[in-house]
Amino acid sequence: MSHSRRYRANAEKVDSTQVYAMEDAFSTLKNCTTAKFDETVEVAVRLGVDPKKSDQMVRGAVSLPHGLGKAVRVIAFAEGDVAEACKEAGAVEVGSDDLAEKIQGGWTDFDVVIAHPSMMRVVGKLGRVLGPQGKMPSPKSGTVTPNAAVAVQEFMAGKVEFRVDSGSNVHVPVGKVSFSSQKLVENASAFLDYVVTLRPATAKGAYIRTVSVTSSMGPGLRVDYKH
Repeated sequence: MSHSRRYRANAEKVDSTQVYAMEDAFSTLKNCTTAKFDETVEVAVRLGVDPKKSDQMVRGAVSLPHGLGKAVRVIAFAEGDVAEACKEAGAVEVGSDDLAEKIQGGWTDFDVVIAHPSMMRVVGKLGRVLGPQGKMPSPKSGTVTPNAAVAVQEFMAGKVEFRVDSGSNVHVPVGKVSFSSQKLVENASAFLDYVVTLRPATAKGAYIRTVSVTSSMGPGLRVDYKH
């Protein structure tokens, strides 16, 4: 795989064999960036779990103290007073069967789907559309909840949903390169500390195997994370 000149230049600024203190890692990423846009910063964690086993599926959602630095488009499946509350909370679309039909018709201009439990009879039909995009609501991630309006507010404010992939990795955005290193550290720590609480009882050996941080156009840096 060939990399751009920018990527190669940035890679020369870092030591691929070094494990960085978290704040040093973010400071290094900030010094590497030369892109003309505000790059997203991500944290990736390799876990000591077997995602093929249902009792080792790590999934959840966590609120980041400083948000994501971008507008998050949230839609909600709700009716009646709950629907009105979701609209007031800032959901870009609120509905029931009508909203489901719109999505089945190809509309996917949203980031997060919130559903009141009574709406799962409608949302359940969208599994083939929302599932592959990672947008299917779930009680474990806090996106199926009777407090739908509160969930809309939380995800718009920077709550992020995640789940372990087939390679035992979890990754989430934790902000923008324009954030201070301290804000990135606090967002990343909130995510990592929460992941630790989700350790399956059946997981063996080290749970947090490796932690890395990267930006949209930058190299990956290994991070020293102790819990």
